[in-house]
Amino acid sequence: MSVRSFWRAKTKVLLAATALGGAGAGAAAIANSEDPASALKLSTAVPLRLLRDAATAATIAFDYEYSLLGLPEGSVERERVKREVHTRSAQRLQDLCFKNGGIYIKLGQHISQLEYLVPEEYVRIMRQSMLNRCPVSSYDQVLEVFKKELGGAPEQIFDKFDPVPIASASLAQVHIAQTHDGQTVAVKVQHTHMTDTAAADYATVELIVNTLHRLFPSFDYRWLIDEVKESLPKELDFMIEAKNSVKCLDNFRKFSPHIAEYVYAPQIHWNLSTSKLLVMEYIDGAQVNDCRAIKKMGVQPSDVSKLLSQAFAEMMFKHGFVHCDPHAANVLIRPMPSGSRSILGKKKPQLVLLDHGLYKELDVSTRINYASLWKGLVFSDAKAIKENSVKLGAGEDLYVLFAGILTMRPWNKVIDPAVDHLVVHGTASDRSELQMYASQYFPQITELLRRLPRVILLMLKTNDCLRAVNRELMEGSSLETFLIVGRVSSEAVIESRLLRSRSVLSRFRVWFEECMLDARLFGMQFALWLLKIQKALTF
Repeated sequence: MSVRSFWRAKTKVLLAATALGGAGAGAAAIANSEDPASALKLSTAVPLRLLRDAATAATIAFDYEYSLLGLPEGSVERERVKREVHTRSAQRLQDLCFKNGGIYIKLGQHISQLEYLVPEEYVRIMRQSMLNRCPVSSYDQVLEVFKKELGGAPEQIFDKFDPVPIASASLAQVHIAQTHDGQTVAVKVQHTHMTDTAAADYATVELIVNTLHRLFPSFDYRWLIDEVKESLPKELDFMIEAKNSVKCLDNFRKFSPHIAEYVYAPQIHWNLSTSKLLVMEYIDGAQVNDCRAIKKMGVQPSDVSKLLSQAFAEMMFKHGFVHCDPHAANVLIRPMPSGSRSILGKKKPQLVLLDHGLYKELDVSTRINYASLWKGLVFSDAKAIKENSVKLGAGEDLYVLFAGILTMRPWNKVIDPAVDHLVVHGTASDRSELQMYASQYFPQITELLRRLPRVILLMLKTNDCLRAVNRELMEGSSLETFLIVGRVSSEAVIESRLLRSRSVLSRFRVWFEECMLDARLFGMQFALWLLKIQKALTF
């Protein structure tokens, strides 16, 4: 069979499977629906979405096949054309996500964080669009949600209500309102189509991913579909989100009191909130990656980067309850309400966490193994990296790759004893090196993602979000953020060992290890100061 015939056959199978799946999803939705109007709407929407899915998948497949046909592998011309196809395909995928909305945008946001797995063009295009250009529900749809949830129009529930949303995301949009007692609040309203089509959309995407995996065994994104299946129902229940925000702040007060006042979440108006409407305190702040606005407040972006790194390190390594969607639109910065300042007179930042729908809990064993792994990464401890990577499921054959994905550095840099061995400078050569590794080891990366527990996959996504924000704050990764991660992960490991120590001798050993770690961290901090002085003298 010729190459062209082979691709035609695969595309026909994909189209046929998609059509059959669409018919099944639509029929199931109608059969299980108690609302005839919603069922009719669903039965017409699902087949249309499926047609878009199939057409987009076929177009992308043919573009890659025919554009690269006859171009020698490894040639400059092939690489140039491949990048053009990447760009066109990413734009097609972006258009599909926007047209279908809902779950598709959520998946697009996931793709935008997979720097270690997909070409740079996909990451760039998806990241530019998926966070800031989500579809907006009409006021009539907002009105429909209010009447179902609270029994009245927004103008009845609030003294003032702005019908134009200030922000829109994949699952909901946010409006500004004023309560009858004069408080300014943010009102998060779930998109109506999420309720109508979520189950059918999930079934459709699952079918397409499973079909693609059967046709192309190296394409295995089933773990992503499993994660969406588990997390989406929780994200669609805003009462769970509200409770998560309360638990997050409680954890900081309980486990991390030294930075508790620097982390904040909007207060919930429980009497006005439901599973599809969330009313909370309105916070005026700058988006975490908006360096110009942050500086205008009198806050240093470097201080924001350090606070962000410490807050999430505390969540991962000490709390075991982690906000897993910290992209730039979900984190605001404002000066500390108390007006406190640093030694240099700069205002201290406060981190305001939004969108608490996606959290993951790490059991004690996973949390300590993950902390031990990061401790090993920061201290270039190859033995600890291997041991804890294996414990987390990477296996003895893929632990090197796992370390590379976590740090975005090749193995020779990961185990380099130099103090700045994990720093990514964000240069073109750094980015091209990472993309080369992603392309070269794609099958192994896919296998690794299949092996790892889903909670660790969400930690990878969280790391990617934080890395992207820190890159904008610091124009590359910062050595200080790695020192913070090293310190917090070490503290978590030491605390765990102290809890397990039963004898005076074992406690002394843990204390001695803690002293050695403190000395080593101080040495790294001193080296950092020297590097800063050297850099300052160079200019």
